[in-house]
Amino acid sequence: MEALTDMKVLLCERIHPAAEAAFHQAGLRVERRDGALEGASPSELAGTAILGIRSKTEIDAATIERLPDLLAIGCFCIGTNQVDLRAAMRRAVTVFNAPFSNTRSVAELTLAEVVALNRRLVDKSMLMHGGRWDKSSAGAHEVRGRTLGIIGYGHIGSQVSVLAEAFGMRVVYFDIVQRLPLGNAQPRSSLSDVLREADCVSLHVPATPATHNLIGAAEIATMKPGAMIINNARGSVVDLHAAAAALQTGHLGGIAADVFPEEPALNDAPFACPLAGLPNVILTPHVGGSTEEAQRNIAVEVSEKLARFVRTGTTTSAVNVPEVDLPSPLADQLRILHFHRNVPGVLSRINGIMADLGVNINAEYLRSNAEVSYVILDVDPVPADVVETRLSAIPETIRVRTIHEQGEGTRRVDGQHAGTGMSKGPQKLHLGACGP
Repeated sequence: MEALTDMKVLLCERIHPAAEAAFHQAGLRVERRDGALEGASPSELAGTAILGIRSKTEIDAATIERLPDLLAIGCFCIGTNQVDLRAAMRRAVTVFNAPFSNTRSVAELTLAEVVALNRRLVDKSMLMHGGRWDKSSAGAHEVRGRTLGIIGYGHIGSQVSVLAEAFGMRVVYFDIVQRLPLGNAQPRSSLSDVLREADCVSLHVPATPATHNLIGAAEIATMKPGAMIINNARGSVVDLHAAAAALQTGHLGGIAADVFPEEPALNDAPFACPLAGLPNVILTPHVGGSTEEAQRNIAVEVSEKLARFVRTGTTTSAVNVPEVDLPSPLADQLRILHFHRNVPGVLSRINGIMADLGVNINAEYLRSNAEVSYVILDVDPVPADVVETRLSAIPETIRVRTIHEQGEGTRRVDGQHAGTGMSKGPQKLHLGACGP
């Protein structure tokens, strides 16, 4: 398999340099923008086929419309809330992320905070910075033998479990999905069971309506006096006003928070939080996954997904379109990638066009969601421009892309009919042979 050439990748927000290796290996042309996409000039955006962003760039429907050549967005982070996923899907723009590449970094920060809260290290450090020497064991504890309660026993929660046991802690956990415990961790049947039992509760759940204010005044009241909370998950999970009140009364012994309901978009921007200034509180600016190792892992994972999507059309692990994959095509085949609205009869029309052209379909895989369908076909050699023209004329077509030795063509269809608003990209891709 040879490399793709002349397709532009725009990486924003200082994405780790490791991302460029996969793109260069595939022959993609990489350009960089230090800041978020907002404010980028038309010349910076022109021809962008692959867009790489982190958490500060907001991609809405209007932004997608400004990028007519856009094939895919790589979120070089864990979340994808900054992208209008439905708008991207409806324009056949595939979105990838790296949901697990920072697992170890978040787990290590969590264990560091468990120790720091139990030893009241932040308060001791602040006193020393203020010129006060306060050597006392009051309120300081070893973590060995204490119980850590984990809410959400997925990739991060289970890693925290393993590290905590290595510290000699006892681990109990609750998850809405039945998960096999690692080590000696013990599952519990409800959130309340964990809250009542734990000396420290660590949260590792996504932001959903069900987890909004998952830990509020009522839940905190069920916790042991002096128990602690660590939230390195999402800012909406803990009611910070309720937590602040419990800290002030002494019912909570401490809290560490890396995420907040509202976070500044820029460094050095003002920040306010109900927990600020309270004793035994650790506040960090959403840096749970901000290690060199995590950023490198994310850069490699997302760039490889994007490069593979461009080379072969696979959408495996995409977050907004149906997941479709076929093995790499044989050297003498044309690969057709077709996004269309999910209505009955489109696949039969595609197959009918192939029959009209007298070409054999050697492999075909279709998957759909409620709105769109995506199909990959490998067919006998046939002129790509003929295929693109015929398939783009199907009214439900959103985008047609072909991959073959002599070039990669793209037709994106705007509006209800495939005959309007098409743009054809100049990209070159070498994957196999195409007939005359």
